[in-house]
Amino acid sequence: MTTTTSGPPATTRLYQAGKVVEEGFPPERIPALLRRHPDAVLWLDLLDPEEPDLAAAQEIFGLHPLAVEDAVQDHERPKLDRYSEHLFLNVYQVRVATNPPSLHKTEISAFILERALITVHKAQGDLSTLTSRWDADSATLGAESGVAFLVYGLLDVVMDAQLDAAQKLDRAMDSVEDELLKEGGAPRAVRARGFDLRRTLAMLQRGVAPMPAIVTELLDIGAHLHLSDQLKPYLRDVQDHAQHAAETTEMARERINGLLDADLNEQSNALNDITKKLAAWAAIIAVPTAVTGYFGQNVPYPTSGTWLGVVVSALLMLGAAGGLILTFKRKNWL
Repeated sequence: MTTTTSGPPATTRLYQAGKVVEEGFPPERIPALLRRHPDAVLWLDLLDPEEPDLAAAQEIFGLHPLAVEDAVQDHERPKLDRYSEHLFLNVYQVRVATNPPSLHKTEISAFILERALITVHKAQGDLSTLTSRWDADSATLGAESGVAFLVYGLLDVVMDAQLDAAQKLDRAMDSVEDELLKEGGAPRAVRARGFDLRRTLAMLQRGVAPMPAIVTELLDIGAHLHLSDQLKPYLRDVQDHAQHAAETTEMARERINGLLDADLNEQSNALNDITKKLAAWAAIIAVPTAVTGYFGQNVPYPTSGTWLGVVVSALLMLGAAGGLILTFKRKNWL
């Protein structure tokens, strides 16, 4: 449930033993609720706040000024920073379309504290997917009462979306692969789709490539998160998804680059064939032209020396030229 305040829209939940005990409360009630529920952890989500909007949370939780600055700035790189009072995480949730290829990214910053997960969505995102994942996980991870339960759910949603996007783009290349490898090169529309796929994959890779290292670092500093033995296998599964997404994206980029290079080589080969044919015909025609031109040879033909002859010769030249134009257009030489 989203709470409307004088600041940015805020979504709040209080979890105890993996289950919601309070939600939809205004941020002003956070200190009192944390005192009332000493074993509970908080989730606070803010939509595109400015630095003054984070002032209250900064005072309550001791957020580092540099982390606050990163949380309100757009297009930060994916990373995990350590501060004395908390961790700062920056990731990208993605959604991909394949026809035409495009990528929508939602940047999410997160302050990871001992009793709170504060997330900052820098654009409107689908919070229902995240809350549904936490609700579903409460059945298997209900005993996990720490903030690590919330961090795992966030990373699981992010990595599932990134892996799904990488696999969709990889499958989308199947539709252009055969066309790009055709003899003579692919049509312009197919090449344009290939370039769109490559650009979309490059955008995805910027969000995906750092994730395996980030999840690995979270596992290495599990003591800071109070990471339980029950939760560690689930976070390792997220690590595996992160590695899979990174490898799929990298292989897909190499694949589309190889296909576009192969298409370029095929176009070059086709151009060379056309050039050889034109050069051959030019050489064949040049010999009699040179001989007759050198000797000034003119041969009488029917209707020569009359106006009808002028018309016949003009029609022959136009017909021959028109025939060559149509032939070259059918062969895509013009």
